[in-house]
Amino acid sequence: MPDPVKQTPAAPDPWAEWPHPTCRRIVAAALESFAARGFHGTGIKHIAQGSGLSTAALYVHFAGKEDVLFALSRRGHVLARELVLAAVADPDPRAALATLVRDFTAWHAEHRTLARVVQYELGALTDAHRAEVLVLRRETEEAVRGLVRRGAAAGVFTVPDVRAATAAVLSLGIDVARWYEPGGRWTPQELGGHYAALAARLLGAG
Repeated sequence: MPDPVKQTPAAPDPWAEWPHPTCRRIVAAALESFAARGFHGTGIKHIAQGSGLSTAALYVHFAGKEDVLFALSRRGHVLARELVLAAVADPDPRAALATLVRDFTAWHAEHRTLARVVQYELGALTDAHRAEVLVLRRETEEAVRGLVRRGAAAGVFTVPDVRAATAAVLSLGIDVARWYEPGGRWTPQELGGHYAALAARLLGAG
């Protein structure tokens, strides 16, 4: 299964929302299939077979494959928002930025499969489910935007456009999920440290 449940303090267990082992097996199997086949290429039988359940047993826990995708997407976005909110709570904008980029980047590297699925399959959600996830995305973006705005007002950051700077900071971490593979040149934490230094330069924080 992708993204095994072995966490660092900066990377909360993505499966904690589902304490029941059967639910964990379902969401892990669905994640693996969505990553390999895409949402539309995944059938409910793929998820059932991957979790070792019958389709009837799967329906006891989830209404269908879109319901599982929504659960994964909501969980991924909640974790990202919590990580960002914890970082921006630091009153020092420089320290907050460093923590934010380091942890956000490391999380997207450690949980690259979950991050890729929730980013790339957003359009497969129903209108109601997509709207709920977009609220979480906007809250995350606004928290980062607030940090950039606060640092600029204090003279710590030099940014001509707060929105563009916010998009750049978030994109640094999010894009990692697209290409990162374990066993390469950097660990997730090392990559987070490098990206934190880049972000400081990007925002003129030195």
